[in-house]
Amino acid sequence: MIRSITVIFCAFLLSWACWAKPNGSKSKKPKQVVPDIECDVRAGKVTVPEFIARCPARCKETKQQVYGTGIYASISSICNAAIHSGVITNAGGKVIVRKMAGQNIYKGSNSNGVRSLSLPKWRESFVVSVGKPKKGVIYPSTLDYVTSRPTYVKTGQKDAKSTTLPPTTTASEVIATTPEPTTTTTTTTAPTTTTTTTTPPPPPTTTKARAAVHKVRDAGVHRPEAGSVIRRQPSSPARPAPRSSDLDGSHKMPLDLPEAKVEPPNAWRPGATPYESGFSMREQEPPPRAPELPASQGDPNCKVDLAFLMDGSWSIGKRRFKIQKDFLAEVAQVINVGMAGPMMGIIQYGDEPVTEFSLRTYSSSRDVKAAVDKIVQKGGLSNVGKALSYINKQYFSDANGNRGGAPNVAVVLVDGWPTDKVEEASRLARESGINIFFVTIEGADENEKQNLVEANFVEKAVCRTNGFFSLPVNSWFALRKAVQPLVKRVCDTDRLVCSKTCLNANDIAFVIDGSSSVGTGNFRTVLQFVANVTREFEISDTDTRVGAVQYTYEQRLEFAFGQYNNKAELLNAIKRINYWSGGTSTGAAITFAADQLFSKSKPNKRKIMIVITDGRSYDDVRAPALAVHRQGVIAYSIGIAWAAQDELEYIATDPDKEHSFFVDEFDNLYKYVSKIIHNICQEFNSQPRN
Repeated sequence: MIRSITVIFCAFLLSWACWAKPNGSKSKKPKQVVPDIECDVRAGKVTVPEFIARCPARCKETKQQVYGTGIYASISSICNAAIHSGVITNAGGKVIVRKMAGQNIYKGSNSNGVRSLSLPKWRESFVVSVGKPKKGVIYPSTLDYVTSRPTYVKTGQKDAKSTTLPPTTTASEVIATTPEPTTTTTTTTAPTTTTTTTTPPPPPTTTKARAAVHKVRDAGVHRPEAGSVIRRQPSSPARPAPRSSDLDGSHKMPLDLPEAKVEPPNAWRPGATPYESGFSMREQEPPPRAPELPASQGDPNCKVDLAFLMDGSWSIGKRRFKIQKDFLAEVAQVINVGMAGPMMGIIQYGDEPVTEFSLRTYSSSRDVKAAVDKIVQKGGLSNVGKALSYINKQYFSDANGNRGGAPNVAVVLVDGWPTDKVEEASRLARESGINIFFVTIEGADENEKQNLVEANFVEKAVCRTNGFFSLPVNSWFALRKAVQPLVKRVCDTDRLVCSKTCLNANDIAFVIDGSSSVGTGNFRTVLQFVANVTREFEISDTDTRVGAVQYTYEQRLEFAFGQYNNKAELLNAIKRINYWSGGTSTGAAITFAADQLFSKSKPNKRKIMIVITDGRSYDDVRAPALAVHRQGVIAYSIGIAWAAQDELEYIATDPDKEHSFFVDEFDNLYKYVSKIIHNICQEFNSQPRN
């Protein structure tokens, strides 16, 4: 009986256990599946607002573009943005992506071996974080992608949308108003498929508007050729009527435009970028890279990245446009284009600037000349200021072939005068390191000066000059004579310093006291001060270079000028400096810095020495300091704790109060970072340049 009751009780317990846990075990939480992506996947192409993904190894070598720092534009490569931000290394790994609203500006920077570019504005952003989901958060195991393709192609190509005007329609009557096309995207998950249906907009309507008047100089070319593209003209100052000195003496203005075609203002064009007006704000594929061609050596004595801004406005006329092309072809031949020498690209400007070919497209003079021959005049106004903004914001980029170790040079060809202002755009371009030359052909005479949009525009566009950066030409037929003088100037790299600023024009030597009285902890504080000062400068072989010497009784070169040519590598090198310990011979250290660093300084660099010491020197500092002052070195002295005030003043360049500083404790060094940067820049800006 007892056995029967026991059996019944055990059966009851077993039934209850099975009811409580039907599977007889704990329920397992779902495992996060991480989808793999390629290096070229951009955040804007993924439909979900937040997701996890795994990047492959070696994405850095693909050089997929990244825009911004910390917060990235959605046209950036996810994987290279993650490397740039330090979330993953070049070995790849998991990354969490969270999308957010667009920013008004994205600032480029160099970080972890990835160079991000600047972007004025984009409609969507994203941030990246370590690919470790929070507890309970499960991200999508597959990623859906959206495809958006341009609605239009260039007029004359397949599927182009255009409207043919009647023969009596004039340029002043063309304003194209085109609604945005409608795009519908459908995405399914497994397998992932994307279907995009685009409904074309209705054809543009034509209304009457006021014409912008241009100079017309060539007989028979006062009207655009049949089939040419007419773009909407912004409100602009009028260009004057032709002068009697023109070849044909004609005073006709362009009236009849037979068979002209209208391009809708939002139409996509090959090579269009996010900066161009009328660009559709849907994600666009980046322009394909030019094919790699067999490289020629070129002239190594003229290693410059050279961009020509050619005038494509209607005022130049057909014949003069041909003369301009001949001039550019001859420049390419004389300058000897090649990978070890000058690289050459061309932008044509009118109403809008258009890249004809980038710096990396051709690597020989012969190929450049052939490409120039194929350039077709675009027409429009002479918006030079807009063209200068264009090259500053995007042309001199790694993607376009900017080499970093070669000066950036822009040569602007202007027929008469610009139809917009150039001073501000030129200043910003110069401050970002672009050397600007102006070649003006047949400038305004006394009767025409009243029509100038900006008086003395050349003087405002180039830096303070003795004429080196400006080349006036009396007539188009004399342009060929300017080839040799222009080539000589753009190849004179020692004089290409007009674009330099206080942040990109220096050779800076840190002379660091490593004596026993400093101690390991305080030495790390000194290195942090050195890094904080360095971080404020633009670092590259053609910008600011930094070297460092540590000293005790002896001296040690930690690294030379140009040994580290990007900021991330340089800051890491500063962090790796090992504390030495010993005596204090500051005078010998100054002489050592002069021999090992400043003797190898470039002629177009400002030489700056920053001496940091915590005690009185065992040797004389006055004679070594006087010797480097005579070499043109600007010396700053920073004393800590037991440093001798008289020695600090001997070391410092006059006036002492602007170049000599003292702090009681190492921890207060940070207070002088901004003061030193301010003084360096103030002194730089007060000096006349070229």
